[in-house]
Amino acid sequence: MVSENEFLLHSLIMGVFLLFVYDILRIIRRVIPHGGFWVAVEDLIFWVYCGAEVFLLMYHESNGTLRWFAVTGAMAGMFLYNKLISRLFVKYVSWGLGKLLKGIGRILRWLLRPVGLAGRKAGRGTRRLLGRQKRFLKSRLTHFLKVLKINMKV
Repeated sequence: MVSENEFLLHSLIMGVFLLFVYDILRIIRRVIPHGGFWVAVEDLIFWVYCGAEVFLLMYHESNGTLRWFAVTGAMAGMFLYNKLISRLFVKYVSWGLGKLLKGIGRILRWLLRPVGLAGRKAGRGTRRLLGRQKRFLKSRLTHFLKVLKINMKV
């Protein structure tokens, strides 16, 4: 068992860490937008993780006893992190990652241009190629079925 001051410090650090993990989720949501179902799944996983972290902190530091000053310490750590760092961290990291991903996309489009898989016309060329393959495959299968029927009659 640790002293109350150490326990309070650990709960403050845990509060900062948990909000930092949630900020990582917020950054991912800004950079890679996805639907409400996946947001709910991410939040569920996050809250299960938070519950496990709080349980482990209480188990190791106070023999499983819930101490309200530890809960208050975690909330204070979250509050301080949110007011001092969180907004700027999420804003600038998501901006930087967005720019990085956009740059990577441009490089990939430039690299794939000679192959014909990049740009606005890539979809049309790919559809045209797939259409030709489909027609060819259909004609070959039709021919194969006709030959099979002729051979079955003999």
